[in-house]
Amino acid sequence: MKFFQNLNQMLGNLRHKKPSMIYCPKCGNPDIKKSSSLDSWLIPAKYMCDKCGYFGSMIMELEKKEDE
Repeated sequence: MKFFQNLNQMLGNLRHKKPSMIYCPKCGNPDIKKSSSLDSWLIPAKYMCDKCGYFGSMIMELEKKEDE
């Protein structure tokens, strides 16, 4: 029972996660995009950067800070 409560809380936190910016890990370009429309749905996400040619599954992600 406690497992399901923890799982429900974890899923709830994911649902309410604030949007974040993603960046290329090689050059820092914020204009990185998924390589395919099937990424993150059918297969693990792969990203590509037109600026430096990076292709891979790792990205840099920065969460937006809450306004104080």
